[in-house]
Amino acid sequence: MKPALRAPDCFATRRAMVSRLILTAMAAVVLLAVPPARAVEAPYEAGLLRLAEILGSLHFLRPLCGEEGEAWRAQMEALLETEKPDPALRARFIASFNRGYRTFEATYPACTASAAAAIALYMKEGEALARDIAARYGN
Repeated sequence: MKPALRAPDCFATRRAMVSRLILTAMAAVVLLAVPPARAVEAPYEAGLLRLAEILGSLHFLRPLCGEEGEAWRAQMEALLETEKPDPALRARFIASFNRGYRTFEATYPACTASAAAAIALYMKEGEALARDIAARYGN
């Protein structure tokens, strides 16, 4: 005996359609959640991020040891103005500056010999970084 012809299973078709819609929606959510890829990092970007951290460190340490003014913060603002980074990179520069500041803020409640030594080392490293970046990548 031949099997009887049956109408298509409407529920199976509907389930398949709902499954496709759910998968499409999930794919859209994943695509929206993934940040857009950045252009290739500039070769000097790591050096500038380190320089921002050094500026943050000096912004805390120099006043701790008697310097008056906001010179190091002003240097950071000048760096941001010169670079004009996109918002994501700007946030990374600021995070580096703040990390430098907070690292020493958590360590030194007063100016000590080691704080003064850190100032000297950071001044030397910052100067070398700035000079190297300017020499290699400046116009």
